[in-house]
Amino acid sequence: MKAGKLLPVDTGGKIRSFNLLRHLDRDHQLTLLSYYGGGRDHEYERDLAATFAGGTAVHTGALDGSRLSQAIDYAWRAVSPAPYAVAKFTSPRVRRQVLEWDRAGRFDVAVCDFLSASLNFPSRPHTPTVLFQHNVESVLWARQAATEPHPLKRVLFAREARKMRRYERQTVARFQHVIAVSEEDRQSMAAMTTAAHIAVIPTGVDTQLFRPAARNGSPAREVLFLGSMDWEPNIDAVQYFCERIWPMIRTTVPDARFRIVGRNPTAAVRRLASDSIEVVGRVPSVTEHLHRAAVVVVPLRAGGGTRLKIYEAMAAAKAVVSTQVGAEGLDVNHGRNILLADTPPAFAEAVSSLLTDSSKRQHIEDGALALASRYDWSAVAQQFGCTLERVIAESTVLRSARAVA
Repeated sequence: MKAGKLLPVDTGGKIRSFNLLRHLDRDHQLTLLSYYGGGRDHEYERDLAATFAGGTAVHTGALDGSRLSQAIDYAWRAVSPAPYAVAKFTSPRVRRQVLEWDRAGRFDVAVCDFLSASLNFPSRPHTPTVLFQHNVESVLWARQAATEPHPLKRVLFAREARKMRRYERQTVARFQHVIAVSEEDRQSMAAMTTAAHIAVIPTGVDTQLFRPAARNGSPAREVLFLGSMDWEPNIDAVQYFCERIWPMIRTTVPDARFRIVGRNPTAAVRRLASDSIEVVGRVPSVTEHLHRAAVVVVPLRAGGGTRLKIYEAMAAAKAVVSTQVGAEGLDVNHGRNILLADTPPAFAEAVSSLLTDSSKRQHIEDGALALASRYDWSAVAQQFGCTLERVIAESTVLRSARAVA
């Protein structure tokens, strides 16, 4: 079950869910319940059914997404013990549907995709349940509160982080099994439930889609950031890069250019545009922008989970410079397949060195391509499917033991 629309596949979470689902759908009988608010979208419902034979879309009639409606909804839900990021995705209609399926024993296993949908699951389900944690949400919100410059937002984020910490701990323990996307996330959740109940399934990449173009030993000195530009951690990342890192790069490499590619750039992001910075916005495909770039940057200071865009850049044989937080959870090695830097001078020096030293850049590119080739989505989905089969088997054994007792 997934909160919100899965299509179009235009965010990190959607990319991960979609690719796992399309591979699992080939070998298993799969039902996807995707519920969404706003206006009724018949085209989305048709597209979902055409993409997945078991695709089921439920229109909840919830928020229309405007800032005013969200503000009113937030105030109305402020007394809820559940964090807003969960409460707003809870639907009586969806809860009834899940409960009906659970009582009927329709499925061998049920997967809750992201914590946001978790309140729609019964507290004591008959069906084995798995929580797919793309992020440790309490960590994400705490980091967001720590880096938010706006005083009011900082207070609201800190409040959400506290509520999320309590709720996430309770919910992780409630599900029979949890799938994390990194060892770091597994360790963060180990205090919330039995460690043996947490599996790590790494992030993946479509190696065919992002295969490298013909290698260019002397590309234009173009630096690229990829990501949804309506997500707070990404907004903070590009502002931090443009204000504190980019001027130092331009001092060393005067002809360097920076391109910000991603959907829905906010007004604050659009104001970053200058003679050396281009805010591109939404694009039909990111591959052509990856092929043009000499260096891809991930200057994240907040956020959680793993970073799909890094593996996509690596699959395209691109050199990446990231903060430790930006690459957290990925199987990367500084100096071999990526450069990691956590201060503005160090980050600027890393980017500048890759722009000016072609042998160093090619060394990182070669290591990046070799690493990405190990994480094609087909292999990752196979691990995911094996984990679900193990959960089903364990549940069967447990039910048999209880019947004998």
